[in-house]
Amino acid sequence: MAPRRLGSPSFVVPWAATLLLALGAERALALPEICMLCPGSVRDLSQVTLYCKRTPELMLHSRCCLNQEGTIVGLDLQNCSLKDPGPNFPQAHTAVIIDLQANPLKDDFAKTFRGFTQLQTLILSQDVSCPGGINAWNTVTFYKNNQTCQGQRNLCNSTGDQEMCPENGSCVPDGPGLMECVCADGFHGYKCMRQGSFSLVTFFGILGSTTLSISILLWGTQRRKAKTS
Repeated sequence: MAPRRLGSPSFVVPWAATLLLALGAERALALPEICMLCPGSVRDLSQVTLYCKRTPELMLHSRCCLNQEGTIVGLDLQNCSLKDPGPNFPQAHTAVIIDLQANPLKDDFAKTFRGFTQLQTLILSQDVSCPGGINAWNTVTFYKNNQTCQGQRNLCNSTGDQEMCPENGSCVPDGPGLMECVCADGFHGYKCMRQGSFSLVTFFGILGSTTLSISILLWGTQRRKAKTS
């Protein structure tokens, strides 16, 4: 049998297939843990599936809808027997749509959605309140088996909310019903009252000198104890 040359089609095709399989395996390993929180894949009639299939650039993997960069834009954890979304739930903070219906979730879990500023559709069981309450959403719709929290509101735009921040800070949304104050450029510290950039050199200089002083003091104390004994 004649040997196969490096550039021949019979050599290139198996090599390319192996490379694609390796890349696929690497991508599978990089799948966020929250996408595999419970077994199975997203159901065909799921709202997350319908959202994902409307955009050709999006793809379904396990329980997630991902964009081409691997960022989560949709998460379906319905019917997973969850009492809470778990420690890996913040991995889905980029999600636009999340389905958590048919889970025995605790009713008060608003802080779980801290940082979920892009979330626009949240599907829950009827006995679980929308995080942040009805004022955090444009529309709350009840159906036979679930409810939908639709259109996250920016509470910083509400009358009087700007007054919660200091003079040199501004209000920014931090998830459904949540907001935080961010210091303006050039200000930092308590109530954004300190002007100028935070000096890391000064901070580590003080920390280093303090650590050194304590170490010398402990060394001297142990040395005297050793001599007396």
